[in-house]
Amino acid sequence: MVQRHMVVIPKDDGGMEIYPLKSWLRQNPEYLPAGLDGTNNTSHQLRAALRQSGWTMQETPGEVRLIFPGHSARVVEDLLGGTEDENFENGAVDDPAPYFSLEYQLRDFLASNLSSIDFGGKRLRLYVDPTGRDGIEYSTAVGPIDILAVDDTGAFFVFELKRAQSSDRVLGQIARYMGWVKQTIGRDVEVSGIIVSKSVNRNLKYARTVVPNIYLFEYTVSFNVMPAHDIDM
Repeated sequence: MVQRHMVVIPKDDGGMEIYPLKSWLRQNPEYLPAGLDGTNNTSHQLRAALRQSGWTMQETPGEVRLIFPGHSARVVEDLLGGTEDENFENGAVDDPAPYFSLEYQLRDFLASNLSSIDFGGKRLRLYVDPTGRDGIEYSTAVGPIDILAVDDTGAFFVFELKRAQSSDRVLGQIARYMGWVKQTIGRDVEVSGIIVSKSVNRNLKYARTVVPNIYLFEYTVSFNVMPAHDIDM
Protein backbone atom coordinates (compact mmCIF):
# COMPACT_ATOMS: atom_id res chain seq x y z
CA MET A 1 0.00 0.00 0.00
CA VAL A 2 1.28 3.46 -0.94
CA GLN A 3 1.37 5.77 2.05
CA ARG A 4 0.17 9.35 1.73
CA HIS A 5 2.56 11.87 3.27
CA MET A 6 0.66 14.65 5.04
CA VAL A 7 1.56 17.72 7.08
CA VAL A 8 -0.50 18.30 10.25
CA ILE A 9 -0.74 21.90 11.52
CA PRO A 10 -2.51 22.24 14.90
CA LYS A 11 -4.72 25.34 15.13
CA ASP A 12 -5.20 27.72 18.05
CA ASP A 13 -8.80 26.55 18.54
CA GLY A 14 -7.70 22.96 19.12
CA GLY A 15 -8.44 21.73 15.60
CA MET A 16 -6.08 20.53 12.90
CA GLU A 17 -5.26 21.44 9.32
CA ILE A 18 -3.95 18.65 7.08
CA TYR A 19 -2.17 19.15 3.75
CA PRO A 20 -0.24 16.97 1.31
CA LEU A 21 3.43 17.16 2.29
CA LYS A 22 5.03 18.24 -0.99
CA SER A 23 2.42 20.82 -2.00
CA TRP A 24 2.49 22.37 1.49
CA LEU A 25 6.28 22.66 1.42
CA ARG A 26 6.18 24.26 -2.03
CA GLN A 27 3.75 26.87 -0.69
CA ASN A 28 5.75 27.32 2.53
CA PRO A 29 9.40 27.09 1.41
CA GLU A 30 10.64 28.69 4.64
CA TYR A 31 10.09 25.32 6.32
CA LEU A 32 12.16 23.39 3.78
CA PRO A 33 15.42 22.05 5.22
CA ALA A 34 18.52 23.51 3.56
CA GLY A 35 19.38 21.95 0.22
CA LEU A 36 15.96 20.34 -0.33
CA ASP A 37 12.92 21.33 -2.34
CA GLY A 38 9.32 20.14 -2.53
CA THR A 39 9.55 19.03 -6.16
CA ASN A 40 12.75 17.07 -6.80
CA ASN A 41 13.24 15.38 -3.43
CA THR A 42 11.23 12.32 -2.47
CA SER A 43 8.69 12.29 0.34
CA HIS A 44 10.98 9.96 2.30
CA GLN A 45 13.89 12.42 1.99
CA LEU A 46 11.69 15.33 3.04
CA ARG A 47 10.21 13.54 6.04
CA ALA A 48 13.66 12.46 7.25
CA ALA A 49 14.91 16.05 7.06
CA LEU A 50 11.83 17.42 8.82
CA ARG A 51 12.23 14.93 11.65
CA GLN A 52 15.80 16.15 12.14
CA SER A 53 14.35 19.68 12.35
CA GLY A 54 12.07 18.72 15.25
CA TRP A 55 8.93 17.52 13.47
CA THR A 56 7.14 14.47 14.89
CA MET A 57 6.11 11.59 12.65
CA GLN A 58 3.01 9.44 13.09
CA GLU A 59 2.70 6.47 10.75
CA THR A 60 -0.18 4.14 9.87
CA PRO A 61 -0.54 1.61 7.03
CA GLY A 62 -2.01 4.21 4.69
CA GLU A 63 -0.72 7.58 5.90
CA VAL A 64 2.40 9.29 7.25
CA ARG A 65 1.72 12.45 9.26
CA LEU A 66 4.45 15.01 9.82
CA ILE A 67 3.37 17.03 12.86
CA PHE A 68 4.50 20.62 13.34
CA PRO A 69 7.23 20.97 16.02
CA GLY A 70 6.05 21.44 19.57
CA HIS A 71 2.90 19.32 19.27
CA SER A 72 2.38 15.80 20.56
CA ALA A 73 1.60 12.96 18.18
CA ARG A 74 -0.67 11.53 20.90
CA VAL A 75 -2.76 14.71 20.95
CA VAL A 76 -3.00 14.70 17.16
CA GLU A 77 -4.17 11.09 17.17
CA ASP A 78 -6.80 11.85 19.81
CA LEU A 79 -8.14 14.86 17.93
CA LEU A 80 -8.19 13.24 14.50
CA GLY A 81 -9.46 9.93 15.83
CA GLY A 82 -6.84 7.97 13.87
CA THR A 83 -6.71 7.59 10.12
CA GLU A 84 -9.32 5.78 8.09
CA ASP A 85 -7.02 2.74 7.87
CA GLU A 86 -6.84 2.49 11.67
CA ASN A 87 -10.59 2.93 12.03
CA PHE A 88 -11.35 0.15 9.56
CA GLU A 89 -8.84 -2.24 11.14
CA ASN A 90 -10.22 -1.60 14.63
CA GLY A 91 -13.82 -2.06 13.50
CA ALA A 92 -14.73 1.56 14.16
CA VAL A 93 -16.02 1.99 10.62
CA ASP A 94 -18.10 -0.87 9.29
CA ASP A 95 -18.21 0.23 5.65
CA PRO A 96 -14.89 1.38 4.12
CA ALA A 97 -16.69 3.50 1.52
CA PRO A 98 -15.08 6.46 -0.25
CA TYR A 99 -14.40 9.51 1.90
CA PHE A 100 -13.04 13.03 1.50
CA SER A 101 -9.25 12.85 1.88
CA LEU A 102 -8.99 16.42 3.19
CA GLU A 103 -11.38 18.24 5.51
CA TYR A 104 -11.59 21.35 3.35
CA GLN A 105 -13.00 19.23 0.50
CA LEU A 106 -15.92 18.19 2.71
CA ARG A 107 -16.36 21.79 3.86
CA ASP A 108 -16.38 23.24 0.34
CA PHE A 109 -18.77 20.58 -0.96
CA LEU A 110 -21.28 21.23 1.83
CA ALA A 111 -20.96 25.00 1.54
CA SER A 112 -21.66 24.84 -2.19
CA ASN A 113 -24.66 22.55 -1.78
CA LEU A 114 -26.30 23.68 1.46
CA SER A 115 -29.58 24.67 -0.15
CA SER A 116 -30.03 21.23 -1.75
CA ILE A 117 -29.21 19.11 1.32
CA ASP A 118 -31.92 18.08 3.77
CA PHE A 119 -30.65 18.49 7.33
CA GLY A 120 -33.50 16.88 9.24
CA GLY A 121 -36.13 18.89 7.41
CA LYS A 122 -34.14 22.12 7.50
CA ARG A 123 -33.06 23.96 4.36
CA LEU A 124 -30.07 26.14 5.09
CA ARG A 125 -27.94 28.80 3.42
CA LEU A 126 -24.59 30.33 4.21
CA TYR A 127 -24.64 33.15 6.71
CA VAL A 128 -23.36 36.46 5.35
CA ASP A 129 -22.63 39.18 7.90
CA PRO A 130 -23.22 42.93 7.38
CA THR A 131 -19.66 43.39 6.09
CA GLY A 132 -20.21 40.79 3.33
CA ARG A 133 -18.11 38.06 4.97
CA ASP A 134 -19.63 34.63 4.37
CA GLY A 135 -19.92 31.71 6.77
CA ILE A 136 -17.07 29.55 5.41
CA GLU A 137 -14.29 29.32 8.02
CA TYR A 138 -16.10 32.09 9.88
CA SER A 139 -13.66 33.80 12.20
CA THR A 140 -14.61 34.16 15.89
CA ALA A 141 -12.88 35.00 19.15
CA VAL A 142 -12.77 31.26 19.99
CA GLY A 143 -11.56 29.99 16.62
CA PRO A 144 -12.90 29.61 13.07
CA ILE A 145 -16.27 27.92 12.51
CA ASP A 146 -16.13 25.43 9.62
CA ILE A 147 -19.50 26.57 8.25
CA LEU A 148 -21.95 29.05 9.75
CA ALA A 149 -25.42 28.83 8.22
CA VAL A 150 -28.94 30.15 8.80
CA ASP A 151 -32.44 28.94 7.99
CA ASP A 152 -35.44 30.89 6.72
CA THR A 153 -36.28 32.12 10.23
CA GLY A 154 -32.78 33.49 10.83
CA ALA A 155 -31.80 30.75 13.29
CA PHE A 156 -28.07 29.92 13.28
CA PHE A 157 -26.52 26.52 12.55
CA VAL A 158 -22.89 25.92 13.50
CA PHE A 159 -21.19 23.15 11.51
CA GLU A 160 -18.26 21.10 12.76
CA LEU A 161 -16.87 18.77 10.10
CA LYS A 162 -14.76 15.62 10.43
CA ARG A 163 -13.69 13.86 7.26
CA ALA A 164 -13.30 10.50 9.04
CA GLN A 165 -14.71 9.48 12.42
CA SER A 166 -16.15 11.80 15.08
CA SER A 167 -15.46 11.11 18.75
CA ASP A 168 -17.23 12.67 21.72
CA ARG A 169 -14.41 15.23 22.00
CA VAL A 170 -16.05 17.19 19.20
CA LEU A 171 -18.96 18.16 21.48
CA GLY A 172 -16.79 20.55 23.50
CA GLN A 173 -15.47 22.15 20.34
CA ILE A 174 -18.85 22.76 18.71
CA ALA A 175 -20.40 23.89 22.01
CA ARG A 176 -17.70 26.56 22.27
CA TYR A 177 -18.57 27.93 18.84
CA MET A 178 -22.30 27.79 19.55
CA GLY A 179 -21.78 29.67 22.80
CA TRP A 180 -19.88 32.41 21.02
CA VAL A 181 -22.64 32.78 18.41
CA LYS A 182 -25.33 32.87 21.10
CA GLN A 183 -23.51 35.58 23.08
CA THR A 184 -22.75 37.77 20.05
CA ILE A 185 -24.53 37.67 16.69
CA GLY A 186 -27.26 35.20 17.70
CA ARG A 187 -28.59 36.65 20.94
CA ASP A 188 -32.23 36.76 19.84
CA VAL A 189 -32.45 33.57 17.78
CA GLU A 190 -32.02 29.84 18.24
CA VAL A 191 -28.50 28.43 17.80
CA SER A 192 -28.00 24.78 16.84
CA GLY A 193 -24.98 22.63 16.03
CA ILE A 194 -24.50 20.12 13.22
CA ILE A 195 -21.67 17.57 13.26
CA VAL A 196 -20.96 15.92 9.91
CA SER A 197 -18.47 13.07 9.57
CA LYS A 198 -17.87 9.85 7.70
CA SER A 199 -18.69 7.86 10.82
CA VAL A 200 -20.12 8.76 14.24
CA ASN A 201 -18.89 6.52 17.03
CA ARG A 202 -21.04 5.15 19.85
CA ASN A 203 -19.57 7.40 22.53
CA LEU A 204 -20.60 10.52 20.63
CA LYS A 205 -24.10 9.14 20.05
CA TYR A 206 -24.52 8.57 23.80
CA ALA A 207 -23.12 12.00 24.68
CA ARG A 208 -25.35 13.76 22.19
CA THR A 209 -28.52 12.41 23.88
CA VAL A 210 -28.05 14.86 26.78
CA VAL A 211 -26.89 17.86 24.72
CA PRO A 212 -29.78 19.83 23.19
CA ASN A 213 -29.70 21.42 19.74
CA ILE A 214 -26.78 19.36 18.41
CA TYR A 215 -27.45 16.99 15.52
CA LEU A 216 -25.31 14.23 14.04
CA PHE A 217 -25.01 13.37 10.36
CA GLU A 218 -22.87 10.89 8.45
CA TYR A 219 -21.92 11.51 4.83
CA THR A 220 -21.34 9.17 1.91
CA VAL A 221 -19.48 9.82 -1.33
CA SER A 222 -20.73 8.43 -4.63
CA PHE A 223 -19.42 8.67 -8.16
CA ASN A 224 -21.35 7.74 -11.30
CA VAL A 225 -20.05 7.23 -14.83
CA MET A 226 -22.49 7.84 -17.67
CA PRO A 227 -22.01 6.84 -21.32
CA ALA A 228 -21.07 9.70 -23.62
CA HIS A 229 -23.44 10.16 -26.56
CA ASP A 230 -22.28 10.49 -30.12
CA ILE A 231 -22.07 13.96 -31.61
CA ASP A 232 -25.33 14.99 -33.23
CA MET A 233 -24.85 15.49 -36.95
